[in-house]
Amino acid sequence: MNSFEALKDRDSKVIMHTYGRYPLAVSRGAGSKLYDLDGREYTDLLAGIAVCALGHANAEITAIITEQAGKLTHVSNLFYQEEQVRLAEKLLATNGLDRVFFCNSGAEANEGAIKLARRYQRKVKESSAYEVISLTGSFHGRTLATLTATGQYKVKDGFDPLPVGFTHVPPGDLPALIAAVSPDTAAVMIEVVQAEGGVVLMDKDYLAGVARLCRDAEVLLIVDEVQTGLCRTGKWWAYQHCGLAPDIVTSAKALANGLPMGAVMATEEVAKGFTPGAHATTFGGGPLLSRVAETVVDIMNRDKLAERAATLGKKALAMFGELQKKHPEKIAAVRGLGLLIGIELAGDGPAVWRALLDAGFIVNLAQDKVLRLVPALTVDESDLAAFASALGKILAGK
Repeated sequence: MNSFEALKDRDSKVIMHTYGRYPLAVSRGAGSKLYDLDGREYTDLLAGIAVCALGHANAEITAIITEQAGKLTHVSNLFYQEEQVRLAEKLLATNGLDRVFFCNSGAEANEGAIKLARRYQRKVKESSAYEVISLTGSFHGRTLATLTATGQYKVKDGFDPLPVGFTHVPPGDLPALIAAVSPDTAAVMIEVVQAEGGVVLMDKDYLAGVARLCRDAEVLLIVDEVQTGLCRTGKWWAYQHCGLAPDIVTSAKALANGLPMGAVMATEEVAKGFTPGAHATTFGGGPLLSRVAETVVDIMNRDKLAERAATLGKKALAMFGELQKKHPEKIAAVRGLGLLIGIELAGDGPAVWRALLDAGFIVNLAQDKVLRLVPALTVDESDLAAFASALGKILAGK
């Protein structure tokens, strides 16, 4: 039994079977490269599912972790913390929102957004509205509330009874959303790009209509930016492509480049829904996490990573578009925004995904047919070109 098989066997005996693991064990990383137990190099175009936006083993992040860990790691949110305040100031400066609550994950951020929307309606607006409308195909997390908000049945299977107060409508269908809004509606929760749903982009006119409906109906607009935020799509936040003004925005994944960090950001008015004791977290926004996240925001600003994602993303989409022209029977669609890219396959998705892994390229397969690329924002253009070349050879049967 080799080292990988031995580790796989040990894993099977002690870890709950909640993941369909890739046939790969990773020992170390550097930038956009990962190395297995035998030292084989892989080009990582998944980046921990859009988490390690600055690449693996980033030297600046490593130095900050070491420095801050030697100073202060955790004290709880019972104390004022300068690191947390600095992060809040810099993060809010990227979108013009007014208040932030720090937590530990995207699911917790979306759970917090749902709680904030409901409590704002009840305590500030003195309304009985509680319902959250989201879109089919969406993904908002795996807590009971967020998996109920998620518009995919597979994450809900076996968890009945689910919380009440959630409704789904088809994406892009404004009349369906208009029909679903009622006096019970507290908020509409959307993703500008449904990443887990297969990299599905919402139309700008549709999003403008959603925003207009929310404003006219006095319903809150929540934008889930857990995967699309922090420069991923070519702007700091995906909703900025559309000129939206959300009431609540959620973030996580790339915020601390691999450390568990999430955020719920809101306008001054809506933030009134949370008062002392209404919501809390033990670990969220501690000094170590905040210092790392602050550094992430600083680096993204300094290195203009939003602009880089926009430029490189356009080049990548053009490359993959050429592949589609060469293999129209194999590639059904190429779509994306910035460095969030989906290549929808017309044939056997799992076989192509596995062939890419065997060729040394790590990508994700969404909805069993969409090759999803969410590489580090620092990825080399040559890595994307090499991936395109490898995919072309696989599709050509070479």
